[in-house]
Amino acid sequence: MKLPMEFEQRIRDSFGTKGEVWLESLEERVNYFAEHWRLTVKQPVHSLSYHYVTNVVDSQKNPLILKLGLPDVDCRNEMATLRIYDGYGCAQLVKEDRVRGAMLLENLTPGHMLCNLSDEEVIVQEFIRVWKKLRRDVPEACDLPLITDWAVTLEDYQKHHLVIDGDLPNERVRQALHYFRELWDTTETLGLLHGDLHHGNILYSQERGWLAIDPKGVVGDPYFDLIQFMLNDLIEKPDPKTLLRYRVERISELLALDKRRLLKAAIAMSMLYACWFVEDKHPAWIERLQCAQWFNEFLEEAIR
Repeated sequence: MKLPMEFEQRIRDSFGTKGEVWLESLEERVNYFAEHWRLTVKQPVHSLSYHYVTNVVDSQKNPLILKLGLPDVDCRNEMATLRIYDGYGCAQLVKEDRVRGAMLLENLTPGHMLCNLSDEEVIVQEFIRVWKKLRRDVPEACDLPLITDWAVTLEDYQKHHLVIDGDLPNERVRQALHYFRELWDTTETLGLLHGDLHHGNILYSQERGWLAIDPKGVVGDPYFDLIQFMLNDLIEKPDPKTLLRYRVERISELLALDKRRLLKAAIAMSMLYACWFVEDKHPAWIERLQCAQWFNEFLEEAIR
């Protein structure tokens, strides 16, 4: 099986020896599910990230998606979240194998990403429609992580940079942690969050309209599920700060939100993403830190 070099390196960098073993067994895994789920394997998707995703056809000639990942807690969380959504606002989970880390999913055709649209107002409104569809109460006996569990990454970073700043300014890290705690303590409704809802994870289905894919599954204040969209498909634009301000204003207006609370969530999540990128030695931490600084400017303006 020929895999993109970037995909292989990302798996090795992220999962070490386990990732290497998984890559070596990937062709065997694909063949296993082709046989046991009676699938005909077609071409993989163009952009592989942390999963092997390929087009397949079942025994009834229905087009589907086979998604394989390391069978870890993140993979199991995704399956659990897809079961809760049950196809409403999100691609339908058809079959799963938790032990082997495999999912058979609805194929969203033609599958255009939200970022393929050019009108920013239309993009924001379609995003909001999907965001609304995904709102769920937390089911009983739910074992998905809490948003405060994610924030532990910032706490660990802070412990290693108590006196001297690392890549991230200590002041901004402390601020992010404060806002995570503040929003957690004051939230009126804890809900199920997609956890990674952005342009690339919202695809168009000819039959069902715009739908989400690839949920991470986390429990927290719904405000947190608005931030990844605002940060995505941004920095490469001609005037990213103005575009970011536009997204904040329109989302606040269309959803009748507390803008200051939204901006606090935005600062917290931007710094968390920056911290994750620092851990991965990915230069995108600089962009996320810049966005956190812009959000802080917007917040100071809103408070005045």
